[in-house]
Amino acid sequence: MNVTTAVRGAIAASFLITSTSALSAVTKDQVVEHYADLAHAVFADARITAQELDTSINTFLASPSEKGLADVKQAWLASRVPYQQTEVFRFGNAIVDDWEGQLNAWPLDEGLIDYVSADYQYELGNEGAQANIVANETLKIGATTLDVSTITPQAIADLNEVGGSEANVASGYHAIEFLLWGQDLNGTNAGAGERPYTDYVIGEGCTNGNCERRAEYLKAASALLVQDLEWMEKQWSASEKGNYRTELLADKADNGLRKMLFGMGSLSLGELAGERMKVALEANSTEDEHDCFSDNTHNSHYYNEQGIYNVYTGTYVRADGTLVDGPSIANLVEQKDKTAAKEIQKQFDMARTQVRKLVTSAEQDNQYFDQLIASNNPQGNKLVNETIVALVAQTGSIERAAGIVGIDSLSPDTADHEF
Repeated sequence: MNVTTAVRGAIAASFLITSTSALSAVTKDQVVEHYADLAHAVFADARITAQELDTSINTFLASPSEKGLADVKQAWLASRVPYQQTEVFRFGNAIVDDWEGQLNAWPLDEGLIDYVSADYQYELGNEGAQANIVANETLKIGATTLDVSTITPQAIADLNEVGGSEANVASGYHAIEFLLWGQDLNGTNAGAGERPYTDYVIGEGCTNGNCERRAEYLKAASALLVQDLEWMEKQWSASEKGNYRTELLADKADNGLRKMLFGMGSLSLGELAGERMKVALEANSTEDEHDCFSDNTHNSHYYNEQGIYNVYTGTYVRADGTLVDGPSIANLVEQKDKTAAKEIQKQFDMARTQVRKLVTSAEQDNQYFDQLIASNNPQGNKLVNETIVALVAQTGSIERAAGIVGIDSLSPDTADHEF
């Protein structure tokens, strides 16, 4: 059993338990405070699993082997489980949205980082698209010459969006993903990236050159990821003074509820249904799938949806299996309108079930997201489109819930998509 399957089992079991329990009357202030508790828990798990990934990377680099690389890949996959559940906090909380790009920006022109295939398709006009930091100690991008002789976390952070292109992503989960898997050269056919472990063998046995610098890059990118997550975890901690949590809880409860509901609706509609599914489906573009090197996109979508569900229900299953549970929007809705509460809950459950079908397609039918969006796969296209429709319907329920608890004109972000 892989790690994501095990976590999904724990999530399913916990909701069977909590679905029979109801809190006594809750207040809006309690709901917003518990929202901050949820955020702290999930960002803490993202930090913990990123540290475990960092340890795995260092172990692998000390003595590269095929098994070692496989272990690191599993650690990366495990780190994505909590992180994808943090994204619901991004929309509505500017501090998260402004920070998120350094950790999760995509799609990226991977030629900025390392070697790519001869037929590599990159963003037109991007002068950094084939800079290859691993192979070059100086980069010339436009009129600017950059010294990258030493690869450090700060140096990588400074290279994000170099040359003014958002496709120049030097750090974060997807940069690390590329350094572990390499390019997925299979298009819409089966298969993920197949980077050999020997790309990290120092000296004789090194493949594709620059193995020492590639290892330095991987270590620096991992260290930066941990640093960034440590900072964000503190922003939500009850034991820190003057942080974002303090600011959120000092504000009116209705403003906190609006942030919660806007975050849920915007991730459901503009981001997940739009940017992460609709764009890739309409363009039949594997470059636009989220975890495109590892073919982990189905899990990323699932845990994004899980994050939305977490905030609505006030529940979260931590990486160690511990259940976090408390006052929720669902409680507020039920206090106002029990019939509506049941209907909205049903819509959420339908959306989760539909997104879960993407996981089933990958794990049981060996049809991964990049295969589902192929132009010659009508059944796969239908599955993705039905998932988009379910997410749009879920967003309608989020808006309905907002109205019931007194938050009008929610207007979730559509990311300029029409549904």
